[in-house]
Amino acid sequence: METVVVIERKTFEEIMARFNRLVNRVDEIRRKSEAKRLGEWLDSSEVCRILQVSPRTLQTLRSNGTLGYSQIVRKVYYRAEDVQRIIPVVEERRRRAALKGKSI
Repeated sequence: METVVVIERKTFEEIMARFNRLVNRVDEIRRKSEAKRLGEWLDSSEVCRILQVSPRTLQTLRSNGTLGYSQIVRKVYYRAEDVQRIIPVVEERRRRAALKGKSI
């Protein structure tokens, strides 16, 4: 047996307005999380390979703010576009170090 609940129009409109705000908030959170999917992120070993640097050099790039990162527990991730952006920076540092007889 079904039960019919009757509410005032004002109450219904308020419930619908709140529901719509909730839907909008969930959509906003979903859009933000899609931009941060793990598939678009690289781990430290991948970044070391791409940049041809040691883990210590990668740590220096993080520490001095050259390369942004996110950390989940003990694992560090990097956005692929950030890594691509700093390739010229790393190449320039490698060139300068080579002129001094050093390597990075």
